[in-house]
Amino acid sequence: MAQRKPIVAGNWKMNGSLELVSEICSEAKKYNDLNVDVIIFPPALLLSEVVKNGVATGTQTISEFDSGAYTGEIHAQLAHELGAKFTLVGHSERRSIFKESDLQVADKFAKAQQFGLTPILCVGETEAEREAGETEQVVAKQINAVINKLGIAALNNSVIAYEPVWAIGTGKTASPEQAQAVHKFIRDMLKGYDEQVANALRILYGGSVNEKNSELLFAQADIDGGLIGGASLKKDAFISICNSAIGNV
Repeated sequence: MAQRKPIVAGNWKMNGSLELVSEICSEAKKYNDLNVDVIIFPPALLLSEVVKNGVATGTQTISEFDSGAYTGEIHAQLAHELGAKFTLVGHSERRSIFKESDLQVADKFAKAQQFGLTPILCVGETEAEREAGETEQVVAKQINAVINKLGIAALNNSVIAYEPVWAIGTGKTASPEQAQAVHKFIRDMLKGYDEQVANALRILYGGSVNEKNSELLFAQADIDGGLIGGASLKKDAFISICNSAIGNV
């Protein structure tokens, strides 16, 4: 995993409770001094509780707008003031359910960085796109939307998460070889812009990662950790995944 510090990020989606925050964070904070960045992405209402429990946290999305008449939206500046360090942008569920476009995702990426949040840019193809041989085309288009808006240097202060849509919450997982192939494509593509940025960028895999497959996934040369869904809600599974990341540095 080169010399890039791995990340294990737990995306709780619209799940979780005060009890779960306490249970997970009591273990997750033990990794603060180890060679892995553990991040929890709880529902927005629990963000401050994760901060209180001493674990790095972020929001699952943020608004591309500044403060104003945007009912229900999450302002990047306020999230940062409340202790968020990161935000997901462009998660496949945001793209599919809420119809976020590549341009809108790029705007959110920019707004996150403007107010001191590190964006984790989520990219990935649907099953139909993979079967049509369009994986690389789709992923490149999603990443280039950010580069075209902000330039390659913006990726210095970011993370990319490759999450094939067909593997999210389905129990299907890209094989380590399939995942590595796309991660390598992403890094090689970015080397065409700036080799130093590409080599330093941490690229995570997301898509039904669990305690049984994480070690093999994280052992791949260009996979720098994982964006974990369902398994991040189970303490023992999540901690096992964190241990897998440490073991593959």
